[in-house]
Amino acid sequence: MKITVKKGALRDSTTDAIVVVSFEDEPKPEGTIRDVDAACDGQISSLITNGIIRGKLYETSVVTTGGVIGPSVVIVLGLGKKGDFSRDKLRGGFSKAAQKVRELNLKTFATSINDGHAGLSLEVTVRTVVEGVMLGLYEFTPFKTVDRVEMKTVNEFVIMGTKLPTVKKIRTMADKGEKISRAVYYTRDLVATPSNEMTPTILAQRAEDVASKRNIKVDILNDAAMKKLGMNALLGVSRGSSEAPKMIVMEYRGADTTESPIVLVGKGITFDSGGISIKPSAGMEDMKDDMAGGAAVIGILASAADLGLPVNVIGVIPATENLPGGSAYKPGDVLKSMSGKTVEVISTDAEGRLILIDAFTYAGRYNPAALIDLATLTGACVIALGDLIVGMMGNDNELKNRIREASEATGERVWELPLPEEYEELIKSDVADYKNVGGRSAGAITAGIFLSKFIGDYPWVHLDIAGPALLSKSGPYIPKGATGIGVRLIVELLENWVKRK
Repeated sequence: MKITVKKGALRDSTTDAIVVVSFEDEPKPEGTIRDVDAACDGQISSLITNGIIRGKLYETSVVTTGGVIGPSVVIVLGLGKKGDFSRDKLRGGFSKAAQKVRELNLKTFATSINDGHAGLSLEVTVRTVVEGVMLGLYEFTPFKTVDRVEMKTVNEFVIMGTKLPTVKKIRTMADKGEKISRAVYYTRDLVATPSNEMTPTILAQRAEDVASKRNIKVDILNDAAMKKLGMNALLGVSRGSSEAPKMIVMEYRGADTTESPIVLVGKGITFDSGGISIKPSAGMEDMKDDMAGGAAVIGILASAADLGLPVNVIGVIPATENLPGGSAYKPGDVLKSMSGKTVEVISTDAEGRLILIDAFTYAGRYNPAALIDLATLTGACVIALGDLIVGMMGNDNELKNRIREASEATGERVWELPLPEEYEELIKSDVADYKNVGGRSAGAITAGIFLSKFIGDYPWVHLDIAGPALLSKSGPYIPKGATGIGVRLIVELLENWVKRK
């Protein structure tokens, strides 16, 4: 879909439809909606007076214009009560409006933004609207072959402004919103792709494709290189699969080379059967999403480069399958990690933390200003926080607060879980330094504690995205399936990081 910015009044748009907003506690049309209502002979205000259009949150009322203005349809988007309005509701609202346009099989639509909505700045409003429209229209269809010609698509979204200086600002922010949204699209595609089409080798090739079009350097470590470095935890997990493991390292240098980078580590299990500790068959098909953290890191690096952020970012993605082959690692095995510390394997289904610890040690060579890992790590986190909230743990309050701020702006919600010293006993092993599972209780927390034992002397935050990585039902701007969680959150963090230098 094309995003276009034009100067002019919304009523004069040549698109198939136009979108205006209405609040539940605003009985009379104000601003753009009043102008459009007047051009439509008061149809909208009459429907509001009669209680047919109520302005309820995500309500999309269709008003046909009868040819009195160019667009054949006006969609009146309800945003609820002004007192309850938020950036995320604006994002969700324009997602619903865009989906209504598609449902009506219309190809083009427009809206007008001359000021911010209900306390939001013009810049924030534009970016949020673009995100809502694009993220809400996402569909994953490359493997659909039946009735493809029946699929409905929207070709163009137009944002109109009445003043030239405003139009210039709109164009800048719309471009940012589009670039970030396309990074989310790419991440969703990676996660949604079935595992036979998304092996570690293919994931590495996708990272190389992203880098080749941008100011990103990429290095792919094969199993021989990993063995030389002593990455026996990662290699142990990979042994059951005939697919070769890869360590994907991406470098974006947007700042002076002397500046310490922010290092992002993404779990890249392209399929997780659980290994010898095999998972139940019901729902195992969704385990293609176990590389969602790695996919997010690729999307974040792409977005940082596209936006030209003046910050250095390193992405480290350990990628492998976890299968129960004849050479697979087993419960009771002891693995010596790259750090030199040893781990007793209690469950081969706790493999994510094993590949991450070797990635952490490798990442330490960059002297990180901060290290953030994104991983579909534990089912326990889903039990604790559900499908919509990311579990956050870490050793640095300032970094955690920065992530909270980014969470508020993006709607990608995080909730902190503690790392109590008393629970460290749960991961102590009788035969090795640590064991990879601490028992049933506090499973997400003990996983975080395990990871913390392989972190150097730098700020670190662990984001457990197991819940929101792949959803079984749609949200306002997140269609069912892969969500691309983490991309907008961390890009927002990086943008704010630059501002605080």
